[in-house]
Amino acid sequence: MHVALIGASGNAGSRILAELVQRGHTVTAIVRNPARVPVLSGVEAKAGDVADEAGLAALLAGHDAVVSAVPFATTDAARLIATVRAAGVPRYLVVGGAGSLEVALGNFPLGLTLIDAPNFPEAYKQEAGAGSVFLDLLRAEKQLDWTFLSPSAMFIPGERTGTFRLGTDLLLSNENGSSISFEDFAIALVDELEKPAHSRARFTVGY
Repeated sequence: MHVALIGASGNAGSRILAELVQRGHTVTAIVRNPARVPVLSGVEAKAGDVADEAGLAALLAGHDAVVSAVPFATTDAARLIATVRAAGVPRYLVVGGAGSLEVALGNFPLGLTLIDAPNFPEAYKQEAGAGSVFLDLLRAEKQLDWTFLSPSAMFIPGERTGTFRLGTDLLLSNENGSSISFEDFAIALVDELEKPAHSRARFTVGY
């Protein structure tokens, strides 16, 4: 496929870029500073800004899919979604957040979201709240074929193991807590790109 990847130089974006390249996809890596994108076969780095609707729509047009891996707190969700829609790209995948996932841990009843848990770090609330808003806007979207992939609570550098679990709206956890590596998250996202199973839906990945 010919994929536009917004935020290709970030923690998640760089791993998704590597996964796409490994599987033979052609990628337009859209970042503010193209010099931060590694020189890879099948990758073309382009300067772009999510706040520039017309410029970004022109960069996205003609691709088979768009993947966005950008921080929610500094992104105008409605504007970005409208830009992707205007570009006419058939598929939109979003690197989501964990804050809107439901938890059933300890004394937390099912239906309580992670961001509302008493021990949720204050430092991450703005980003998590903005991610929840982004998901709500997608759920109200009538035209785009979108997918929002939420990581586990701990979204960290690690290994590409290929061994993980998928879920829907419930935070995944095991005896070691709730986590997923950027590398395995990238596998799950590109799997969804290649074989869509969560069209117009959110799903999650974890160990």
